[in-house]
Amino acid sequence: MRILRIAAVTLPLLGLTMEASAQAPAGVAASNDYPTSARADYVLGCMAANGNTREALMQCSCALDTIAGMLPYSDYEKADTALSLQAGAGVGGRVGLFQDPPWIKAILERLRQAQAEANLQCFQ
Repeated sequence: MRILRIAAVTLPLLGLTMEASAQAPAGVAASNDYPTSARADYVLGCMAANGNTREALMQCSCALDTIAGMLPYSDYEKADTALSLQAGAGVGGRVGLFQDPPWIKAILERLRQAQAEANLQCFQ
């Protein structure tokens, strides 16, 4: 009898969860592929650059949501890696690899466009 009650409680809840996910907008799943650690890292860095206030938290969270809606995490990660290597002179100073290829330039441009849109939407 106890198993039956648990199953009876669990099944309706699973049904509600499945219904809610089926009704979620298509962009939500795509923009939610950023791992929590990447989201936290972005928001903490953004907050530090913007005064570590509650308002900065809201603006920085908004900014990352905007970026995530425009750029899949795999592209964000590539752009972030390229920027890190360019800023830090890369491994053994070999940054030319991360400055020249057109595919890196394209990803960096998409990140810059997403950041510009985030600034317009979240910091005005």
